Amino acid sequence: MGPVHRKEVMDIYNYYVANSFAAYPDTTLPYEFYDKLLMMTKAYPAFVLKSTEHVVGFCFLHPHNPYPSFNECAEVTYFIANEYTGQGFGKKALQKLEAEAKEKGIRILLASIASENQQSLTFHQRNGFTDCGRFKEVIKKNGKRFDIVWMQKWI
Repeated sequence: MGPVHRKEVMDIYNYYVANSFAAYPDTTLPYEFYDKLLMMTKAYPAFVLKSTEHVVGFCFLHPHNPYPSFNECAEVTYFIANEYTGQGFGKKALQKLEAEAKEKGIRILLASIASENQQSLTFHQRNGFTDCGRFKEVIKKNGKRFDIVWMQKWI
């Protein structure tokens, strides 16, 4: 991911903000928010996913906690353009992030998932993640309260 991908990444992210519970904000974010994503991923792997000539998704790792004692743990984030879901891009993104994480000495991946996002919960379960916690009704989006499910994977 680099500055050149700002529009494509934010358009994909904002689709999920506006149309699902997968992204947590309740209103779309300005393109400038992309700079925060880049800051979050500083020194961590971050990629765009392409299909021939255009961006179809993005993925990155970021620290779960800033203390060095958490250096062997990172959170995963990936969003695939809606029209490209179910085509293996998510699995490829996860495989790439896992390989990069191992090179950095990371041994545990964490995923924060809305309880309303069954597609993501199923994806993570099928790819070796297990439930490790649930924060009940900690988020309210579009008038609906729901849980945040935490899942983890040892790599």
